[in-house]
Amino acid sequence: QVHLVESGGGLVQAGGSLRLTCEASGTIFSIATMAWHRQGPGRQREWVAGITGGGHTSYVDSVKARFIISRDNAKNTVYLQMNSLKPEDTAVYFCATEGTGYPGLSTPNYWGQGTQVTVSS
Repeated sequence: QVHLVESGGGLVQAGGSLRLTCEASGTIFSIATMAWHRQGPGRQREWVAGITGGGHTSYVDSVKARFIISRDNAKNTVYLQMNSLKPEDTAVYFCATEGTGYPGLSTPNYWGQGTQVTVSS
């Protein structure tokens, strides 16, 4: 079965950076579209970024030019480099699989447990 495990969250000041990691097992990772979602306090879960097996990426407007999603298929791992963090980025960040298509268009199939990111002002 598919298992996703996120790590790398923490507390950072506004303007700082963090890199999140998602390790996957139980899936054909090299062809799977992977995504990061987040859920802040009092907010609905939102899609943040996605990447196809071949490396095509897409982002929600609020994180463009600040976040970078990448993957290492040899390690079954996807990353989210978060730069210039803002307090509004505070959320639990979740890794998810999204089939094999264009990022953000498919409903997530599997979720990790999430990792907390807190950005102080």
